[in-house]
Amino acid sequence: MARTPIFPPNAPRPIAPYSPGIAVGPGATVYVSGQIAIDPATQQFAGGDVAAQTHLAMRNLGAVLEAAGAGYGDVVKTTIYLRDMADFPAVNDAYAGYFAEPYPARATVQVARLPRDAAVEIDAIAVVAG
Repeated sequence: MARTPIFPPNAPRPIAPYSPGIAVGPGATVYVSGQIAIDPATQQFAGGDVAAQTHLAMRNLGAVLEAAGAGYGDVVKTTIYLRDMADFPAVNDAYAGYFAEPYPARATVQVARLPRDAAVEIDAIAVVAG
């Protein structure tokens, strides 16, 4: 099965050896790598509070989806990685603005550390109808 890497011009460049996204198959399943609050214009970690970081991570995720011919409505599964589970309510509030019902399936886990000492990282799987 064909795998097509997704490297959108309006999303951060990878900070390690990975593709921001991979599309698989003719009616593609799109796998979006974990996104953090990297400003695509500067390629620098933007920082800010967890809500601001969540919004930028979601916009970066959206840029990868768009480059693959998908959108937030095509997302079927996300994983949210939090440095501190106490941030769960603020992340939920920011995240909710990007999806409509039926919401994607989701897992949220607390981790010891994230790249660039981010407070949140989000990855996704989307299915685009062929």
